[in-house]
Amino acid sequence: MSRFPEPLTLFGLAAAGTGALLGSALLVANALHDPGPDPAEFPPLSGAAWAQDAAGAPAERQEDVASADMTASPLPAENPAPSREGGYGLGREALPEEIAAWDIDVRPDGQGLPPGSGDVMTGEALFVERCATCHGDFGEGAGRWPQLAGGFGTLDSEDPVKTVGSFWPYLSTAIDYIHRAMPFGDAQSLTADETYAITAYILYLNDLVDEDFALSPETFASVRMPNAEGFFDDDRDVTELALFSGEPCMEACKDSVEITMRATVLDVTPDDGLAPAEATAGGAEASAAAEAAPATEPATEPAAEPAAEAAADPAAEPVAEPPSVEADAPASAPDMALVAAGEQLFRRRCASCHEVGEGARTRTGPVLNGVVGRPIASAEGFGYSRVLEDAGAAGRVWSVEELAAYLADPRGAMPGTRMAFQGLRSEEEIAAVIAFLQSHPE
Repeated sequence: MSRFPEPLTLFGLAAAGTGALLGSALLVANALHDPGPDPAEFPPLSGAAWAQDAAGAPAERQEDVASADMTASPLPAENPAPSREGGYGLGREALPEEIAAWDIDVRPDGQGLPPGSGDVMTGEALFVERCATCHGDFGEGAGRWPQLAGGFGTLDSEDPVKTVGSFWPYLSTAIDYIHRAMPFGDAQSLTADETYAITAYILYLNDLVDEDFALSPETFASVRMPNAEGFFDDDRDVTELALFSGEPCMEACKDSVEITMRATVLDVTPDDGLAPAEATAGGAEASAAAEAAPATEPATEPAAEPAAEAAADPAAEPVAEPPSVEADAPASAPDMALVAAGEQLFRRRCASCHEVGEGARTRTGPVLNGVVGRPIASAEGFGYSRVLEDAGAAGRVWSVEELAAYLADPRGAMPGTRMAFQGLRSEEEIAAVIAFLQSHPE
């Protein structure tokens, strides 16, 4: 038998496709250099037998096994093998440490909580270091990152603020998510103690625990989330599906149609209740009437007559001079540049928890309109920490001096306060913020 392939054989291989050509070329090379053992010793393999034999074959047999499989004729399709006792010999038993690495979920009843604990003060330092870049020092959210604190009473509004405190129904969700996915880009790098501490600090930011609180499996059940009853099972398949599954009505579906609401939120309904065309016509008529009305001359001459008559009559009582603007002005007008600087500081350092101005609402902290000179802990509807309540009961007020000391070091001035704020950096910043607060009276 010739050791060189016939030309006709090569053309036939090319027509068979690239895969077959490569496999046949391998056989030709083997035949040229080493005839090897008889192919009959290696019957074609397929399925599980192929995988098992090929995986366990010595290195020198791998090439021959592959070659034999390439040249095997197609086999008829087989039904999947039935399950058998003892399995198929694939894989191995998972090690306990491997199971533990996967089994990290925490359930609402506390099942799955890891051993450990973490307190609020430790959590504050960790939060500032690991979380504040995205969520802000006080959970207010930096840029477009999520806000974690506040938002109470907003879930039924047009702009709900969904935070850990206002929206999440279970504390286990916070622990599980922080441990599993945070910090962003470095997931599962926190220890159990660090996870507990950061979660405790977030609870503190939402005014759900005191500053001396330590979170652990033992204290887990003592925390009840405000929105625990705000979630319910989806029952639309029972309550709504039947309403939308019948034959739809296409005409004369209602006896009468009434307008029950207007899209005022979208600012498309005229304020005066007129239709848009009527409102436009009315505005045009009002403008035309205003243009046609003669300009009113200032009444300067009649105002001067009483003064002239008084001068002609020496017996008349002297006319009182109008009050001086300088006399009625406050002793020291506010420094508007200082107020503007204080506004910038307030927006950066305080606005995540406090509001001022018209329409201000209680958030994580109380409304600060008129705070300068106001009795301590006197804002209506806000739950103060005990140290502030005691100060208010003792008759202390937020004087400029009291505010300056508090803004410089809240916990030093009021030990036990729940306000999670490190303090302003300089006397200039303190003076600016106080000036801004003074510009917003009650």
